[in-house]
Amino acid sequence: MTATQAIVLGIVQGLGEFLPISSSGHLIVVPWLLGWPEHGLAFDVALHLGTLAAVLFAFAGDWLRLLASAARCLRRGAPFAEPEARLLWLLALASIPGAVAGLLLDQWAETVFRAPALVAATMAVMGAVLLVADRGASPAGPGAEQVTLRDATLVGLAQALAIVPGVSRSGSTISAGLFLGYRREEAARFSFLLATPITFGAAMVKVPHFVHSADLSVVLPGMATAAVFGFLAIRLLLAYVRGHDYLPFVVYRFAFAAVVVAVLIARR
Repeated sequence: MTATQAIVLGIVQGLGEFLPISSSGHLIVVPWLLGWPEHGLAFDVALHLGTLAAVLFAFAGDWLRLLASAARCLRRGAPFAEPEARLLWLLALASIPGAVAGLLLDQWAETVFRAPALVAATMAVMGAVLLVADRGASPAGPGAEQVTLRDATLVGLAQALAIVPGVSRSGSTISAGLFLGYRREEAARFSFLLATPITFGAAMVKVPHFVHSADLSVVLPGMATAAVFGFLAIRLLLAYVRGHDYLPFVVYRFAFAAVVVAVLIARR
């Protein structure tokens, strides 16, 4: 892999991680379309470090408030006394299904799941799910601080589905939030906050094994690009959904799936 290819994949990761279009699906299909060498799941996780930096930077104020609230409540012996502290514990809870799915299906994620045909199918199916969820979105629903134990669990289960490329971590969690009645912007905000613990956990598992064989002159530009474009994607989506729906992303998912199917047929 060249540094240029790593930068392109960093752009793909940065945009795809936070827009509901599946970064993992794009990281499989883009090299396949362009005839680039297979880079493997470990490189994907390295790029996730870039988007982890992006979401931490974008929500630094939120995380400081959540952590400060949790510390105050623990000192008082009432860990759920404040909405921010309660949200922090619910984010931890919602991260468990994704962590379990990652551990149980790690080998499949490295092999069976990295197939363009599967990506095309999941891109289309989740496009339809996002469409239905968005049609029923409530303009006056609750915010992220009002998430309930049930809702956090269901969004966490939705996040676990993103182990399959093409599903999209943000797409599945945003869709779940919309189905549960949260406002478009707040469903996205909870999704982005939820990205932090699961991405950090995946990086801690994969990156130590990857760095010993990695060419940092290639990996670091990809990670930096993923961080920059990830931050831009967060800002773009949060600003966009304040007054618009998710339909453009639905259309994009269907179009992307159609392109992959067309290329599969043409290459037979």
